This record gives sequence, C-alpha cells and structure tokens, in this order.
Amino acid sequence: MYNTYVRPHVEYCFQAWSPHLQKDKACLERVQRRATQMVKGLKKFTYETRLKRLGIYSLERRRLRGDLIETFKILTGRERIDSSKFFEVSGTTSGLPGHSLKLYKQRCCTTVRQCFSVRLSQDVVEATSVNMFKNRLGKHWKDMCIYS
Repeated sequence: MYNTYVRPHVEYCFQAWSPHLQKDKACLERVQRRATQMVKGLKKFTYETRLKRLGIYSLERRRLRGDLIETFKILTGRERIDSSKFFEVSGTTSGLPGHSLKLYKQRCCTTVRQCFSVRLSQDVVEATSVNMFKNRLGKHWKDMCIYS
C-alpha cells in the first residue's frame, strides 16, 4: 500500500524529496509515519518497528542512501563527472583502518557548508557494480540495525 499510494507522491518532485528546511523534512516524515500506521496490524508498534517490519527506511535515511549511491558512482567513474570537482580522495589511507575510498574533509567553521559523515565497511566500498553497492549497503545497515 505504501509503495503504491504514498511513495509516488513523496518522491514526485525534487523539492519535496530533498527539502532544505527542517520543518519540511519533518512534515514529509509525518506523512510516512501516518502511512505506516495505516498498514493493518502495525498501528500499535513504534515508528522504527513499523519501518523494520515493512523493510523500509526513514526518508532521511533514504536521502542519505541516495547521496551515498551517487557518490559511489562519481568516485568509481560510472558518471561522466570529474570527481575532483566534488571530492578530494584522502592520499593518506595507508596505516588507517577502513577502505581505500576515504574522502578528505576540510575543516569548516561555518554551518553554511554541511557535509555528511558515514562509515562504511571495506566490503561495501569495493563493490564492482552499483547494484552490488546497493545490496551491500542494505545488508550493512541491516546488520547494524539501522532503520530510522
């Protein structure tokens, strides 16, 4: 029901899918909360439990997933975009734990430039295709019990 009736409306336009203001994000999240309550037998559970039982993520988590997929495609050359215009790959990965696609993040004193920080396993980052990356990211988040 959610995928048929609610999701197309939420994803209809980019401004609604990735709002800038917190109040707009909260408004969209309330739509998904309400829609998950309408599923028969799930009304009494918490929002996180409903998400887990339905096998979906919160809208904020889905936006992050989309950003990670797009970043993966740019860094691995699957998009015709020069990755150096957006990202600076850290050259000092030797001796550090983790994977080889670590990004360098400059320190910033203002809140104008907001960056996301996500830790992924080596297995997720070394995927050979976008679908493999998506599947491994989903499994990584499932293993970490991340649904909200």
